[in-house]
Amino acid sequence: MIGARPFLRLLLCSAALALAHAHAPALAQARKVPRIGYLAAVSAAADAPRLQAFRQGLRDLGYVEGQSILVEYRHESQDLARLQGHAAELIAMDVDLLVAVTSNAAQAAKKATSTVPIVFMGVTDPITTGLAQSLARPGSNATGVTNVAAILTGKRLEILKETQPKVRRVAVLWDPKAPGSIPQWEASQQPARQLGLELYSMEASSPAAYAAAFKEAVKAGSHAVWVTLNPIANSNQTLIAELAIENHLPSICARSDYAENGCLMAYGPSYRAEGKDGARFVDRILKGARPADLPIEQPTNFELLINLRTAKRLGYTIPRSVLNRADKVIQ
Repeated sequence: MIGARPFLRLLLCSAALALAHAHAPALAQARKVPRIGYLAAVSAAADAPRLQAFRQGLRDLGYVEGQSILVEYRHESQDLARLQGHAAELIAMDVDLLVAVTSNAAQAAKKATSTVPIVFMGVTDPITTGLAQSLARPGSNATGVTNVAAILTGKRLEILKETQPKVRRVAVLWDPKAPGSIPQWEASQQPARQLGLELYSMEASSPAAYAAAFKEAVKAGSHAVWVTLNPIANSNQTLIAELAIENHLPSICARSDYAENGCLMAYGPSYRAEGKDGARFVDRILKGARPADLPIEQPTNFELLINLRTAKRLGYTIPRSVLNRADKVIQ
């Protein structure tokens, strides 16, 4: 026979085991490993610096990919019309959050879902592209980091003018099919007039159109080229840099990796900082924050890179005043 106290202990243990068993599904659900979708309208190679920073940012926040967080990747640089299908595919995987890189990818994600949270990176203007109501209060399921590419157009033209004081006509390589490229072309107009520059619209929506576009720009009397950020250009940086050199056009681009791939100069926010900022947004949302309430962030630190190898191939001298301000000189 069992005494009263041992029997009571046995009864309590049995009750505890039964309670734990009853709550096991709920505990398992609570500990579900979050799954996110990563949709980028750029080649994996061109996205590598930002993606490395994004992954490092997740690690810094305590996530272990494949264990405490699952990531499904989709990169598309060949046919941007496929982005909508990729977004739908990721949503069908029951992801907890979508990360969208570039305006094209962010718009595809927004069309695919109005409920799954979206964190975007590499977006030029989230307001005009319909991703958010305002920077302070996005108001929907999307928030993230803007690259302020349009806002910085004047600064890039200013650097180009300082580097080449005699420049009069600048070709602007932009893609009318890329929602992030359009505001950069439009924002170039006023600062160009203030600097006494004429702009030549150099439209190209595919790599196959680049060679002819450069020839037409030279024929139109262009003395330099400024390359807007857009998915097709991002995935073809070396091609653009080589065409600029072949056509004797000094180039200024909007991100450091362009200069590393042959653009003469680049000025813009840190690509790597953007990746870490994106990871921080992911963490906050997975911990319960609502995208509608998370203000969209703008970069505060900008880098100037100069490629002296390209300058040498162009037979071009960079003024010491510009070289002294460079954050990195590629030799």
